[in-house]
Amino acid sequence: MPIAAWADHDATALAELVHRGEASPAELLDTALAAIDKVDPQLHAVVHRMDELARRAAAAPAEGPFRGVPMVVKDLDGFTAGVPYTMSSRFLKDFVPDHDAEVIARLRRAGFVIVAKANCPELGILGTTEPEWRGATHNPWNLGHSPGGSSGGSAALVAARAVPVGHGGDGGGSIRIPASACGLFGLKVSRGLLPLGPDLGEGWGGYVVPGVLTRSVRDSASIYDVLRGPAPGDPYAGPTLARPLVDELARAPGKLRVALCGSSLFGRTTHPDCTAAIHETGRLLTDLGHHVEEARPEFDRDALVFAYLVQVASSVALEVEDAARWVGKPATAGGFEPATWFLAQLGSVLTAADLQRSRDRAQEAARSLGRFFERYDVLVTPTLAHPPAPLGAAALKAGERFGLGVLRTVPVKPVMMKLLRDLADQSLERVPNTQLFNMTGTPAMSVPLHVSGDGLPIGVQFASRYGSDGLLIQLAAQLEAARPWIGRRPGVCA
Repeated sequence: MPIAAWADHDATALAELVHRGEASPAELLDTALAAIDKVDPQLHAVVHRMDELARRAAAAPAEGPFRGVPMVVKDLDGFTAGVPYTMSSRFLKDFVPDHDAEVIARLRRAGFVIVAKANCPELGILGTTEPEWRGATHNPWNLGHSPGGSSGGSAALVAARAVPVGHGGDGGGSIRIPASACGLFGLKVSRGLLPLGPDLGEGWGGYVVPGVLTRSVRDSASIYDVLRGPAPGDPYAGPTLARPLVDELARAPGKLRVALCGSSLFGRTTHPDCTAAIHETGRLLTDLGHHVEEARPEFDRDALVFAYLVQVASSVALEVEDAARWVGKPATAGGFEPATWFLAQLGSVLTAADLQRSRDRAQEAARSLGRFFERYDVLVTPTLAHPPAPLGAAALKAGERFGLGVLRTVPVKPVMMKLLRDLADQSLERVPNTQLFNMTGTPAMSVPLHVSGDGLPIGVQFASRYGSDGLLIQLAAQLEAARPWIGRRPGVCA
């Protein structure tokens, strides 16, 4: 297939070509590899090529709905058997797992052919893909800007038309943030709808949800249908959906009660371009027949941000211990970035009471948000409070790096807690609107409805009550029909 035609097809269309005998899995793979060859020298999104493994898979792909369709997987959020798994940490550079995560296994059974692993920030902590060990991934819309994170490598490759689907995961916005930055559709489903096993029961205390980034709504709906459902031994099952998500595509959402919120949830400021995007979205929703009014959920911002970071620090400490166990050697500060090691140190000095208090705060927020969704069907916010950041904007300042270096040898808890609060304000200011829905387990999606004055994508986030994944798909399909985005192409494009 000529690459020019390739760029016009989503995963569903490619699967139909294979089903009708108009293209073979081998031909799709050759095109995907050629597309990666074309765009990745500029993007720096691929961290491990899987050409030979992919050729063997394409020779006999599973007879699933996406038979022979190429995709990439993130180097995080689930093992891929026989392929390095590093989480962008030099400490794990030689680690190769011997089995697939359940989500990866289900993607294979659906017929997907995995062609490469994609870049991410170390341990998926930051909302930008700029790991020190591997270097930054560039946004295909503007190479000087971030593609977001932590699923930024997958997002960049999907946006640049190298592949139609990228695997990701979302513990604080890591699907929605890069979807917004790269002009893609990204849905974080309700907690428990997709499995994390066999190596995890829950990630980051229940915040993490695996998933995909796609250019079309129908691709995400169809893929989540083949991924959803608990695996044996999962700690809990997600909601029971009324029907397959793909069936929601043709169903109208009805007249929705929409709460429009242009202010930052966990930050302080919102860029005018993002505010303008929310106002324009409100007008669009009104034109589509929905009732729109300004409203926002109420919560103690400082307490909830701190609760989020306590859970993350506790989880990072455990992940560093897991990494040491996987490679069979002690974890050392030199094997990790300063911010990662700081979070691991902090997680090691936090108490059980600190962690339980953070969980209580998250559950309080879930109850409050549940009451909010009794009055409204959907909450609309900017996905990001600012357009995609220039690369390097999130880098530690010299003083911060020095302070973290001192704490490596003298981990004083009060000092660490103060520094954590300072870093929180800096790190969440650009990406403050996604974490609430990880903490509460509710579904949320980023829809690529707008573009900044500088030509960068601006996503709009839609969140709803727990288990309303089908409603979000209905609304996304309605928005996609009203304001089609799939024809927009970035400057770096296969």
